Amino acid sequence: MPGWECAIGDCERVFEDGESLILHQATEHDRHECKVCNTLTYDGYVAIRHAFDEHTRAQFVRAYDADSADVRRREQIKQVVEDEVDLRAVFAELQDE
Repeated sequence: MPGWECAIGDCERVFEDGESLILHQATEHDRHECKVCNTLTYDGYVAIRHAFDEHTRAQFVRAYDADSADVRRREQIKQVVEDEVDLRAVFAELQDE
């Protein structure tokens, strides 16, 4: 992936690696409240991961007024991040804060 763009709201910051992007999303953006269970999570990838690991796709679609294209897009983002980012390092750094 040539550059990792934030894309939360109107944020268009681009990072050289996914680790920096996720740290940015977790530390520079407000927390995200899950519309299914009201849990507060970091925004961006972590919110996507929460939605798809903790809830069914149908719950996501209903709560976020989403469609199948929205689900596919977020599943693709989740897969790319999980394939290319050192998530252990990211979460270890977040725990140190």
